[in-house]
Amino acid sequence: MLKAELRKKYMQQRKALSRDEAFLLSEKIFHNFITYFSPHAGQKIHIFVPIEKFNEIDTRIFIKYFLAQNIRVYVPKVVGNQLINIEVFNDSVFEMNSWGISEPVSNEDSGEVEFHYVITPLLYCDRNGNRVGYGKGFYDGLFQSISPATKKIGVNYFDPDDSIDDVWENDIPLDYLVTPTEILSFLSGFE
Repeated sequence: MLKAELRKKYMQQRKALSRDEAFLLSEKIFHNFITYFSPHAGQKIHIFVPIEKFNEIDTRIFIKYFLAQNIRVYVPKVVGNQLINIEVFNDSVFEMNSWGISEPVSNEDSGEVEFHYVITPLLYCDRNGNRVGYGKGFYDGLFQSISPATKKIGVNYFDPDDSIDDVWENDIPLDYLVTPTEILSFLSGFE
């Protein structure tokens, strides 16, 4: 299927989930992530803040856990046409932007590029790690700017059943996909 078709299909499926269903699935994704990756104090994790109106994975569960475990947490913020990475703490102040996204009040880019993991938003991911996002290209840009050793991890409610027919040359695939039922690795050879 084409990205536009997949974007529409999976946005509809996501919006069809009740808040309770979405939260329970988010918890399963969180537990699968923690069990598989075993994040620990001192690591640096970049993670998105969920867009509630799009019924995204509730990553606030992750963020709360990471901060409690002394894991350094970075979240994206769009300033102009650029995605910057802001380190957040328990006392960080957030506000709703014009798109309905909760983001830090701070505009201070951390300059960090050495993340252990980037937990990536998406609408769909196929069995090759190709991702369908919202079509703005922010995460492809982020992936190009960070250390190649960073593990790019998608989180999704749905298993990868459809193929993406219009993968572009500049698309950067994920390394892993975490769903409520499985964890897929797209890395070949040693990790």
